[in-house]
Amino acid sequence: MSPEEWTYLVVLLISIPIGFLFKKAGPGLKRWGAAAVGLGLTLFTCGPHTLHSLITILGTWALIQAQPCSCHALALAWTFSYLLFFRALSLLGLPTPTPFTNAVQLLLTLKLVSLASEVQDLHLAQRKEMAAGFSQGPSLGLLPYIPSLMETLSYSYCYVGILTGPFFRYRTYLDWLEQPFPGAVPSLRPLLRRAWPAPLFGLLFLLSSHLFPLEAVREDAFYARPLPARLFYMVPVFFAFRMRFYVAWIAAECGCIAAGFGAYPVAAKARAGGGPTLPCAPPSSLEEASALEYDYETIRNIDCYGTDFCTRVREGMRYWNMTVQWWLAQYIYKTAPTRSYVLRSAWTMLLSAYWHGLHPGYYLSFLTIPLCLAAEVRLEAALRWRLGPGGQQAWDWAHWFLKMRAYDYMCMGFVLLSLGDTLRYWASVYFCIHVLALAALGVGLAVGAGGPGRRKAAPQAAGLAPEKLREE
Repeated sequence: MSPEEWTYLVVLLISIPIGFLFKKAGPGLKRWGAAAVGLGLTLFTCGPHTLHSLITILGTWALIQAQPCSCHALALAWTFSYLLFFRALSLLGLPTPTPFTNAVQLLLTLKLVSLASEVQDLHLAQRKEMAAGFSQGPSLGLLPYIPSLMETLSYSYCYVGILTGPFFRYRTYLDWLEQPFPGAVPSLRPLLRRAWPAPLFGLLFLLSSHLFPLEAVREDAFYARPLPARLFYMVPVFFAFRMRFYVAWIAAECGCIAAGFGAYPVAAKARAGGGPTLPCAPPSSLEEASALEYDYETIRNIDCYGTDFCTRVREGMRYWNMTVQWWLAQYIYKTAPTRSYVLRSAWTMLLSAYWHGLHPGYYLSFLTIPLCLAAEVRLEAALRWRLGPGGQQAWDWAHWFLKMRAYDYMCMGFVLLSLGDTLRYWASVYFCIHVLALAALGVGLAVGAGGPGRRKAAPQAAGLAPEKLREE
């Protein structure tokens, strides 16, 4: 592990006992205490580069105050433009920020765009009430007021997820501050239940990264190996990549659980990133609060089993970095300048790559996803329905195998980063996933969705499934 990885791990682990300290505190202590801890961690890891996060916050707050009815688009443009400046600092001869500063800036961008959207929704709801002449009552997920500058700063620097996520909305943060009877919200058992696989994942990460180091792929000797060896190597590289993030995100979730952050009654049917989807009245007594069953779906960032064993590429996206996937679906996918599922996915993946950074490997990897999505949707709509139950089961197993190989292949661009290293590796395996996806798309288009009566229904079913996933 690098010194940076050790720092991330220490920050994640100390967040757990800090969470237990804040769990039963009052709203004021939670707000300012959590902000003080977060600001302290930011100053410790980022030093003077903390100024970048402060400039981003102040700029977003000014836009919210100036144009509350259209601040979402303005905040998106401002924060994403600042990301470009932030990443071009070395080219401008200015000090290069630390990797921790980049992590803070990434999460802050998500939070501020979401905050601007929530304020815009509130402003529009208030205008509708004024036009109607009566109040419709509180709406699910709507903010009760526009946060002040100090409240915006406290949300932005809250220690929860400040370096690694999960992303959370201001409404989620406010619900934590005002949580009724926090002592009734379970923490220890859910934390232990969530944390138990993390040590195993950590050991597997250390073992796989030691046996199959990424640096080997950058050496000339690697390309003298036979093709099967080169093809196989991307499997343990992606395995190590997954294990690393599984540990980080599970630890981050445990920090939230310790503080009771993101806990909602199961009846609210909360979803990762977005929070409750159904109204649920707050308990009026300690006994009522203790009788409720709670979950932490709102801050759930990874479904390890789903990531490894789901069948389709689009399902794999749903289970990975779940709170950020919700953000992308809510604020990028739904507002894309096209209605085509594949083109909207491509637009979302392009902005996702930009959010991650300027390395060409991000763009090569993320922009391969829409091709894989189009191929699996078309081929499945054309052929799977023709098979019997046994054939469909075999199809799903083959689909799962190819899905994992597609993510292995795309991961190489994500970790190699440079254009030359990524293309060199992909060329050494003959761009196999690109070729396979193009062939599958061609077969799907040639065969079509089936015979009469199914030719129309199958494409619609295939197209609706991804849309439904986005809505969920």
